[in-house]
Amino acid sequence: MNNEHFKSNIDRKQLAIALDIGTTKVCAIAGVKNEYDKIEVLGVGTVKSEGVSRGVVSNIDKTVRAINEAIQIAQKNSKSKFGRVHVGIAGQHIKSIHHHGLLVRNEPESEISEADVNKLISDMYKLVLPPGDKILHVFPQEFTVDDESNIVDPIGMSGVRLEANFHIITGQISASRNIMRCVEKVGLDVADITLEPIASSKAVLSYEEKEAGVALVDIGGGTTDITIFKDGIIRHTSVIPFGGNVITNDIKEGCTVMKDQAEKLKTKFGSALSEEIIDNRIITIPGFKGRDYKEISEKNLAKIIEARIREIFDYVLWEIKRSGFENKLIAGIVLTGGGSLLKDIDVLSEYHTGLSTRLGQPVELLAHGYSTQISSPIYSTAVGLLAIAIDNLQHNTQEVFDLVEDEKEDKVLSDQTVPSHDEKQKNRWMNRFFTYTRDFFEATPDSEF
Repeated sequence: MNNEHFKSNIDRKQLAIALDIGTTKVCAIAGVKNEYDKIEVLGVGTVKSEGVSRGVVSNIDKTVRAINEAIQIAQKNSKSKFGRVHVGIAGQHIKSIHHHGLLVRNEPESEISEADVNKLISDMYKLVLPPGDKILHVFPQEFTVDDESNIVDPIGMSGVRLEANFHIITGQISASRNIMRCVEKVGLDVADITLEPIASSKAVLSYEEKEAGVALVDIGGGTTDITIFKDGIIRHTSVIPFGGNVITNDIKEGCTVMKDQAEKLKTKFGSALSEEIIDNRIITIPGFKGRDYKEISEKNLAKIIEARIREIFDYVLWEIKRSGFENKLIAGIVLTGGGSLLKDIDVLSEYHTGLSTRLGQPVELLAHGYSTQISSPIYSTAVGLLAIAIDNLQHNTQEVFDLVEDEKEDKVLSDQTVPSHDEKQKNRWMNRFFTYTRDFFEATPDSEF
C-alpha cells in the first residue's frame, strides 16, 4: 500500500499530533498507528527556531511564528486540520527529586486495587515545592507491601501498609505557561506536556536496554538531557545547560568565522576525535567582500569540537555517578539528538566514560517506508512525543467507549425507572465528556486543502 493510498483511507479520528519546540528547530509531526502497531507518519513540518534559548521560550512572537509555520506545513502534508497537540518541555529549569510515599489501608483483607496505587501517586502531587515550580511527572520506582519490598506491581496483593519510592520531575510554572500560551496563540489546544528526554527514550531505547540499565544522552541545540533506566524503571533525569550551539560558538570564536559558517564547518567537516584525523585537509572559507579567504585545518577544527564534547561527557559521567548506577548500566550509553551526529562521537564516549555506546535512531516505532529524514536522531524527541500522543489518544478513546457501553447497560437494566439525582449527575457529566472528546476528534475533510 503506497503512502498516498494510506492517507486517503485512515481514520482521522485516530490522528495524533506532536510538537517539539526546540532551541534550533520547531517540528510538528502527525501520524497514526497501523494494524501492525507501528506509527505511520503522515505529515511533518520543520522550521528554524529563533525564539527559544536553551530549551526555554525566550521570545513569544518569534516562537508563535515558528509554531504556526511548522503546523501549516504538517497540516498540508497530512491533509488534516489540527485541533490539539501534544507538546514537549525541556530546559535547565527541569529538576528531579526522590520521595517516599505511604498509604495505610482500612481493609487489609481486601486486595490492593489500582485505585489504591493511584491514590498513592496522586498524594505525590501534594508535595510542597519551591515557589514557581510544579510537578510534571511522577514515576513509581518499587513498592513495599507491609514487610515485603521490591515489588514491581502490588495490585492483587493484600496488606495494611502500601509504600513506594517515587522519582518526581519538576519544572517552572512560567516555562510551561509560556509554551501553552504560544500554542494557544496559534489557535490550538494543548492535550498534554511531556518532558522531552522521556519522549526521546520512548523512541530510541529498547525494552531490553531499559531492563539491563542504560543512560540516554540527548544532545540538543541548547541543552543535553540525561535519562537513566534500570530494571525497566526511570531512575534519574538531569539537564546539562549547553549542547550543540555551544560547540558552534566555540568554532566561531576559535576560527574567527561567522556563526552560519561555524555551523556548516561543524556539520560538514566536524569530528569529535582529533586523533582520527590522519589526512589533515585544509578547509577554505570565503572572506568578506574585498578580503582574502580563510584557511582552517581539519585537525584544529576537530580539537575545538573534541574539547567541548569531552566537557559534556564529564557532566554526563558526573550525573551517572550521582545517580548511584555507575556500575549497573549494562547497556551503557545511547546517544541521540542533533549533536550525536558528529563523526566519531560514539568512539569518544567509550574512551571517555568507559561505557559501551551506540547511536540511537527513532526507527523501531516507525512503519516500513519511513523517510530517511524522520529516521535521523534529530527527530527522536518528535517521534517519541508522537508515540505518547497516540497512546494517550487511544486510552481516551477507550475510556469514552467504556463509559458509553456502561450507559447502555444501565439503560437496559433500568429502562422503566426514574433516574436518581446521582444518576442524572453522572449522565450530565458523561454527555459533557463525550461532547468534548467528539470535538477533540473532529477533522477537516481533505477538500478544504
